[in-house]
Amino acid sequence: MTSIAQACRAVLEIADPRAKVKAARATARAWRRGDLAFAFDVAMPDRPGRPEHPELLPPNRMPKRGKGGSERGRLALLHALAHIEFVAIDLAFDAAGRFGAEFPRGFTDDWISVGADEAMHFALLERRLRQLGSHYGALPAHDGLWDSAIETAHDALARLAVVPMVLEARGLDVTPATVDRARAAGDEATARILHRIYTDEIRHVSAGTRWFQQRCKIERIIPAAHWQTLVRRHFRGAIKPPFNDSARAYAGLTRDYYEPLAES
Repeated sequence: MTSIAQACRAVLEIADPRAKVKAARATARAWRRGDLAFAFDVAMPDRPGRPEHPELLPPNRMPKRGKGGSERGRLALLHALAHIEFVAIDLAFDAAGRFGAEFPRGFTDDWISVGADEAMHFALLERRLRQLGSHYGALPAHDGLWDSAIETAHDALARLAVVPMVLEARGLDVTPATVDRARAAGDEATARILHRIYTDEIRHVSAGTRWFQQRCKIERIIPAAHWQTLVRRHFRGAIKPPFNDSARAYAGLTRDYYEPLAES
């Protein structure tokens, strides 16, 4: 029987976006059916497969998106979001395959489910780009998200602290305003996609926070204080307000975690 680690590695190694989406969804279905063994017998790759396009640039070399209300600005935003979701597929399957042996089976259940969500999000955004006359790969992107995976590859708590509890939590802060701007521009199709992503992200942040707190309880670590230590050590960006406190709290990520690190 194929192991879940082997299936996760296979997803990670695929470069073609549509093939990665298909494999992610197939892996999630196979896991739910019980067709994959709960075994971690292969290592995850240092870097996942990537298509020839988009060109990956350092963050400081990324071109300005332009105004969000313009056609160019809207396409640039959708492309950037599609790239985030594409990388998020790999982040989820890497978390399951790399750290699943350290946690109860429910951890793998959660991150395989997250990976299937991210694949669906990417597919929705990529289809929307095509409806608007563009496609994924038409613009450059940056690989800063995967840098976070490399930085936290040695430590499950660091990975949970940075990826769901910082990066995805930031999505909770900014996505509602993006939905509102899309609706104000008359783009209800995009608004619906972004709202779906937003509601799924609450669940993703909740999963990250729950497993972080569970491990801290076992290790007798104060969760909020340890989270702050890990974020200072492994996250290179800033923790910036405004925060969507209500959505964060619904996901279990309360103010005592992030307010002490917030930049004024």
